[in-house]
Amino acid sequence: MSNSSGPMDSLAPVSRPSREEAEEAVRVLLRWGGEDPAREGLLDTPSRVTRAYEEFFEGYSVNPEELLARTFSEVEDYDEIVLLRDIRFESHCEHHMAPIIGRAHVAYLPRRRVVGISKLARVVDAYARRFQIQERLTAQIANTIDSILEPYGTAVILEAGHQCMTTRGVHRPGVSMVTSRMLGVFRENSDTRRELMAMLNRPTIGELSA
Repeated sequence: MSNSSGPMDSLAPVSRPSREEAEEAVRVLLRWGGEDPAREGLLDTPSRVTRAYEEFFEGYSVNPEELLARTFSEVEDYDEIVLLRDIRFESHCEHHMAPIIGRAHVAYLPRRRVVGISKLARVVDAYARRFQIQERLTAQIANTIDSILEPYGTAVILEAGHQCMTTRGVHRPGVSMVTSRMLGVFRENSDTRRELMAMLNRPTIGELSA
């Protein structure tokens, strides 16, 4: 059974404005900032921003559970930790709409089946490419993997810089935030958790070949 609790994705459908309405909203913001949207250099900015938002927030159109639907059982009874580390992600703070850029480390201990490693990275992206807070993002990734794969345990660790803190407000560049969610054996068994931490601290492929 799954060790996660709570809904994996509680977002309710929303009524989306038209592209024309979105572009007009950008023009309003340009005027609010003191600019003239009719200036030559800004004429195409509303359409560029709208297209960028489609990319920034494409996670709303992705079902993370479906990404994990195809699994593999021919693993020769593999029963050790699977870890995908240093997954770069880009998100946006829901409070200031400022970028959050960081790395995710995703691990699970298979019970019966494994999933293609690219799918783990895609689950991270599916939740990251939405308006987020890092704590919820961490929990959503871990809960989804744990619920769908039903492993012995799931662990997710995120480390990220928040531009809502580095470029405004307290202006503290170089500060990173670390969050984690440990489920199953990673929460209950200190030896398994220490093994995961040791794997995270090993040199990367790039460092080994340097």
